Amino acid sequence: MSASLNLIKLCVGADGPEDLERWQAIRFGDGPAMHVTRMWPKREAELLDGGSIYWVFKGVLLARQKLLRLDEQFGEDGVRRCALVLDRELHRVTAAPRRPFQGWRYLSAEDAPADLPKGREAEDPLPADIAAALAEMGLV
Repeated sequence: MSASLNLIKLCVGADGPEDLERWQAIRFGDGPAMHVTRMWPKREAELLDGGSIYWVFKGVLLARQKLLRLDEQFGEDGVRRCALVLDRELHRVTAAPRRPFQGWRYLSAEDAPADLPKGREAEDPLPADIAAALAEMGLV
């Protein structure tokens, strides 16, 4: 991954990457996925230079999606929001535990977990608690 800057976000309501893939398929069909957030990233140019959004499922970072663009969107309340437009392909990454946080955070390339090696991306993910324990021990 060549990007210098990424985002990290909790994926609330999904047990793992497969749940997010199913939900996005239902919601967005074949088009790009979108995640709307209240705040507009100030470091937009860095994010759009190959950056991704890394998803945390039940305390474990397990997947990423490439950021395609940021679109302006207004809610029913008239407030400007940022729609993170995402490539539909989810890339599985090495499990990494993450504590809860609100909103999104920047994630540097140096701190981002590596994509799983070819051939391992299709493996069934470990249960989140086991993946977190292994990641804390440095075994994944």
